[in-house]
Amino acid sequence: MNAFLRNLTPTQQVAALFVIVFGLLTVISIATLLVGFRERRNAAHGEAWLREFNDFRALLNTTWFMVVVFWIGWALGPSVATVLFAIISFFALREFITLSPTRRGDHRSLILAFFVVLPIQFVLVGTARFDLFTVFIPVYVFIAIPVVSALANDPSHFLERNAKLQWGITVCVYGMSHVPALLLLSFPGYEGKSAFLVFFLVFVVQTCMVVQHLIARQFAPLAADAPQPTGLRGRLQRLLGRAPFAPNVSRSFNWTSWGVGMAIASVVGALMSFITPFKFGQALAMALIACVAGSMGHLVMKALKRDRGIPNWGPKGVGVTGANGLLDRVDALCFAAPIFFHSVRWYFGV
Repeated sequence: MNAFLRNLTPTQQVAALFVIVFGLLTVISIATLLVGFRERRNAAHGEAWLREFNDFRALLNTTWFMVVVFWIGWALGPSVATVLFAIISFFALREFITLSPTRRGDHRSLILAFFVVLPIQFVLVGTARFDLFTVFIPVYVFIAIPVVSALANDPSHFLERNAKLQWGITVCVYGMSHVPALLLLSFPGYEGKSAFLVFFLVFVVQTCMVVQHLIARQFAPLAADAPQPTGLRGRLQRLLGRAPFAPNVSRSFNWTSWGVGMAIASVVGALMSFITPFKFGQALAMALIACVAGSMGHLVMKALKRDRGIPNWGPKGVGVTGANGLLDRVDALCFAAPIFFHSVRWYFGV
């Protein structure tokens, strides 16, 4: 099988990857659908199980969304992929701004962000002007936004308003723009396979988030008067059952589950080194870097949601702006992509 895959052209190898991924997702989705039908006809589980099942279905939907997006981007070429991610970035920024109170004096700054900054950033990506696109927002835009805001003659909450807009641009535009940029990196002997690099990034970050979430949920600290499990479950409960480190921000984040998620995702990344330009140790390190950035970014976005007084960007899977909770799907990626991109460029000199 390995020899067969190596004899395929780069395009055929990427296509085979998507066939495998779509096949696995289809099997899992069918199994989930059958379990859901059985539960509706003959309820055999309690509310806690149903919550876990619904969380899993939400995670599965997110995975489908990300895989389909990347497949469309790969199938239609880097230019179309850049446009596609620009559209995603637009709706993510729109969702973010909707939850950030604005004033009349912010209208010019918002027009600048949506219709000038965002298109220019993705044009720079699409033309592979990497040195300029990496500093365009952090340098030029961060100076231009407060200038435009000051010219609107509205000093009320000036610093807070501009900081919110700049933060939204950083996460939703700057961070997201690094994903299609990965498709344009050129490694010697790795031509035509950049889609594997994007898949590697998404897969290891998703693995980290899933493992961390499952451990935190399955081994949540038990009440003092609750019956203690025995056997292997009991040992795992004592080892992994930790209280949330920042409960006001996230009920599922603790250092133990985070560390296990980092370790498993990094090893998974190392085992996937054969589809990347990395060696085993390099893939391990790059996966670790991406997972740290993605998981910490996800925690930051949870803090922003708590500050806005909402549990999710979209209640019950419906986005506050009609974008179906888009930021819940891509928040970790928005943080992981720029760190991963610049780590790869710096280390390999591409």
